[in-house]
Amino acid sequence: MAVELCLLLLLFCGSTISEVQPIYKPPPGTLDFGFVPAKTYDTGAYHEPGPIGILFKVVHAFLYLVQPNSFPQDLIRKLAQQKFGNTQDDYQKAIYYEIGFIVSAALGLLLILLLPLVGLCFCMCRCCDNCGGEMHQRQKKNADCQRSCFATFLFVASFIISVGVLCAYAANQHLTNQVRGAKKLLNSNFKDLKIFLNDTPAQIDYLVSQYNTTKDKALSDLNNVGPLLGSRVQEQLGKEVRPALDAALTMAGAIRDTKEALENVSVSVEVLQEGTERLHANLTDVKMHLSNTLNDSACSAAQAASTCNIIRNSLNQLNINANFSGLPGVSSQLAKVNDVLKIDLSSLVQKGYAAFNDTPDLVVNQTRNILSDIKNVLESIGSNITTFAKTLPVQKILADLTIYLTQSEAYVQDYFPVVEQYDFYRWLGCLILCCMVVLILVFYYLGLLCGTCGYDKHASPTTRGCISNTGGNFLMAGVGFSFLFSWVLMIVVVLTFVAGGNVEKLVCEPFEEKTLFKVLDTPYLLNQHWKNYLSGILFKNPNINLTFEKVYSDCKENKGIYTSLHLEHLFNITEFLNISMYTEDVALKIEHIQINLSKIILLDEIGKENLLNFSSSGIEGINFAAYLTEINKSVTKVDLLSFANDLEARADQLPKGALENALKGHANNIRMIHNQQVVPLEQAMKYVKARSTLNQSIRLLKRTSSELMVKVKNVISAVDAAQLLINNNASLVIVQETKKYMGTIVGYFEQYVEWVKESIAMEVAACKPIANVIDTAVDIFLCSYITDSVNTFWFGLGGSSIFLIPAIIFAVKLSKYYRRMDTEDVYDDTENGNNGYHKEHLYGIHNPVFTSSVEQW
Repeated sequence: MAVELCLLLLLFCGSTISEVQPIYKPPPGTLDFGFVPAKTYDTGAYHEPGPIGILFKVVHAFLYLVQPNSFPQDLIRKLAQQKFGNTQDDYQKAIYYEIGFIVSAALGLLLILLLPLVGLCFCMCRCCDNCGGEMHQRQKKNADCQRSCFATFLFVASFIISVGVLCAYAANQHLTNQVRGAKKLLNSNFKDLKIFLNDTPAQIDYLVSQYNTTKDKALSDLNNVGPLLGSRVQEQLGKEVRPALDAALTMAGAIRDTKEALENVSVSVEVLQEGTERLHANLTDVKMHLSNTLNDSACSAAQAASTCNIIRNSLNQLNINANFSGLPGVSSQLAKVNDVLKIDLSSLVQKGYAAFNDTPDLVVNQTRNILSDIKNVLESIGSNITTFAKTLPVQKILADLTIYLTQSEAYVQDYFPVVEQYDFYRWLGCLILCCMVVLILVFYYLGLLCGTCGYDKHASPTTRGCISNTGGNFLMAGVGFSFLFSWVLMIVVVLTFVAGGNVEKLVCEPFEEKTLFKVLDTPYLLNQHWKNYLSGILFKNPNINLTFEKVYSDCKENKGIYTSLHLEHLFNITEFLNISMYTEDVALKIEHIQINLSKIILLDEIGKENLLNFSSSGIEGINFAAYLTEINKSVTKVDLLSFANDLEARADQLPKGALENALKGHANNIRMIHNQQVVPLEQAMKYVKARSTLNQSIRLLKRTSSELMVKVKNVISAVDAAQLLINNNASLVIVQETKKYMGTIVGYFEQYVEWVKESIAMEVAACKPIANVIDTAVDIFLCSYITDSVNTFWFGLGGSSIFLIPAIIFAVKLSKYYRRMDTEDVYDDTENGNNGYHKEHLYGIHNPVFTSSVEQW
């Protein structure tokens, strides 16, 4: 009944727990349910015997020599099924298995029968002055050697007997000590069982309370539906919308850059035109004056004519090379671009961005009512879980189990003194048996002591001292008590040997190797109608594969009792934890979320028209090649310094006079023009910047104008496509993201369910105390405390009893050398020539005392 109540308890644990909570792991989206509260069990189901453990191992080794055969599973199964003996082979196997015990027990029984009989015959024989009973000792040459050998052998035998008695006494005392200390271990087991029962409600309550973690996380996500669902929708739509708006915004920037470039072109051309025009005028003036000089009559002279002609032919080089005055203007294009910029396209695009970024707020506003319904559903689920948990009769079952456990503990507490009392009787009986051997040892040791100390090798057998004679009497007293006690000792040894040895081989070793569980798990063993006995008792269904070995192993690993006892066959938590019962309403509510994003306008018609106007501004009609050609030209066609130096050199070739001086004056003027006008045009920041700006602006305009109409149309098409996606196809995206959002919410329940299952399987009602109870009862109490102690007791006592036999022989032999004899051998040393030693053909001379007494009789 207790087992069934325990099972029901854990069953209801599972049912209640099934509605509890998720799990925490570092990644976002997972939940932290903490740890199921559990106390530490105190019982350590392991016994360390201490120094006496060495004796236990010796006894185990001896038992292995006596019985080396493996555990007879088949015989035990047949015996349990009452089929043993159906065939002659069963008896043969049993005898073969027990042959070691049978032979040993037979030898013990033989000693039990023979020792009293031999003792009786020995006494009667000695009473007839035989078997060493005649108080006459024949003297031999090796008498001293024989005496020493007998004394040594007797001492060795006595020492071995002493060791055996100490082993027996140690085992006896060890058993008593363990029995006295067993109460603490029993209390520890009962305490663990109480913890096992008392912690279960707290664990159930914890699992139930952790539903709030799931609910709170779900409510948090629902309250943040905008950032979660809205942002997901925005992110998916943004894959199309953002590139379109970015392209429009880029085009707005291109319009501003185009205006700036056109303005730069206009200003730069004016600056460069101003400089080149002034240079052109000065060069024209110099060329005219130089031509007039060359028309002088002096150039007609034969010596100057060729030089003047060369100079005259080079005058056309004095001209500007870059003529910016002939470049076409960009005023019309600039005017059209300025008209385009009257409408702030960037502002219109930013409005589209703002409208699109308001998607989370739209989601929040449009799902407000539905989210309220979902929150109500979550609250109702929590209420249902709490209500269901309260309706379970867990407390009643726990109360019944606690009462049963309390009664069992009280029963143990009441009868434990009785056990201690009987153990005292056992201890006293074993102590008496040890004292029997000790009494014999006392006589032997006293005999050896007195005989050895009182022996006088110069005294004749009839004149031995009192101490020596007392030693001999002690030895014979030891022999007498040996015959009196040995058979009693052997009876105890044989009985404890057969019982303790078989318990060790048939219970303790198979339990440690778990082969005992395999036997118990044999189909139809304990009940011929049940394939699996344990499941038949627990579930009334013997076909469920529930084994003693698996239950014990799972409990040993401190798994939950739901897993250990396979309670899913009694109450299937998986079915109970079907999350659909909790998530169906939530999923339905979420699926009905309708979000309308048609109010989002990315770019209105004004913005699109503005883009088209920009594409028709005419910047593509600018003659970029002409601009770039002029920009890349040098300022003058010829280097003025070189021209001036050359002119001066040719003037030096002319005859001295006015013509020479005039030409040198023109050369100086040309140098002046180079320094004052050409150099500034090439190096002055105003002109350098103008040329650079003109170059950059023309190139920018060239890039911008390249396929401008196509680019604008592509931007408008992208914006229209994104707008179409928002207006018509956003519902598909919303449905997809809503399902993902729903999956996240439902995932919290799934985490909760998995956490509950894991907790039930491994943590809730961990059944380590049940395995500890089994280990305590079998491994510790029966095997370690009782069987090992009993086996060590008979091992020591049996060894002592066996060595009593040689001790009897040596004591009887040795006593002849210590006791005072009534008669002794006499002989004539000279006549026989034997130096005082007895010869067998000589006759002994009677002791006068003995002779007179015989005559009187």
